[in-house]
Amino acid sequence: MALGHPTFVLYRPEVASDAEKVQMLIGFKMEGATLLQGSLNDRESLVSALKQVDVVVSAVAANHLRHAIMEQLTLIEAIKEVGTIKRFLPSEFGMDVDRMEGAISPGGYVFADKRVIRRAIEKAHIPYTYVSANCCAGYFLAAIAQVGHFMPPTDHVVVYGDGDKKCIWVDEDDMAAYTMLAVADPRTVNKTLYLRPRENILTQMEVIKMWEKITGKELRKTHLSQEEWLGSMDKMAPPLQIGVAHLYQIFYHGDLEFEPEAPHGVDSHDLYPEHKYVTAEAYLKRFA
Repeated sequence: MALGHPTFVLYRPEVASDAEKVQMLIGFKMEGATLLQGSLNDRESLVSALKQVDVVVSAVAANHLRHAIMEQLTLIEAIKEVGTIKRFLPSEFGMDVDRMEGAISPGGYVFADKRVIRRAIEKAHIPYTYVSANCCAGYFLAAIAQVGHFMPPTDHVVVYGDGDKKCIWVDEDDMAAYTMLAVADPRTVNKTLYLRPRENILTQMEVIKMWEKITGKELRKTHLSQEEWLGSMDKMAPPLQIGVAHLYQIFYHGDLEFEPEAPHGVDSHDLYPEHKYVTAEAYLKRFA
């Protein structure tokens, strides 16, 4: 809406019983969005909604209820039927799933489901952009990757291995901004857009030291080996097990330590150098 795009929000009927989501929707409406009721289980409602737009951004959840991501297959069929969609951005907004074929379970299941969606989009010849947004600041940076916490540690921090693998920490508002810059950009058609704000490509130890400098306090550190970390997985509920698996890929296996490869990969820094993103340091200062 800030960029001037007429914006439609498709919401499920059951949202009416969720006070927080209703307030979010009404907030969108007051900003100028058009609300459309529909469901991925209702083909007619999808087709009706799709006839009113030319770009579709899917934000269905990816969690231990694996069917949520796979429901996008119905959306792909509806997009094919309408035939006028100029760009589809499936629900990803994490790591590049095509680089994660060797990911461990249960985290690997999420990547596998998203690959199924990608291949269905390509088979249907629907113009797409895949957004590899890397690590959401609210889930990773806010607590310096401490599982189950969303504020920075004040006394003690768990360090994964030596804490020397690069992570890419991205504010969620910046994820949205880069995504909207890409939807009408011909340079991102049928490409994977990698969000790589340069000042936010940091190791866990670099972020810990940054937080210590901000607070003027040194944290007590416990370094966990790969074996110790994976051994903790069985003690956690299924949703957290997925998180443990993802953290393994990032902080032990180093799966974010690569450069985008042309011609199919494009870098947000190269395409949109004018975008003033939130730096990791500025983000952490919110909590000081």
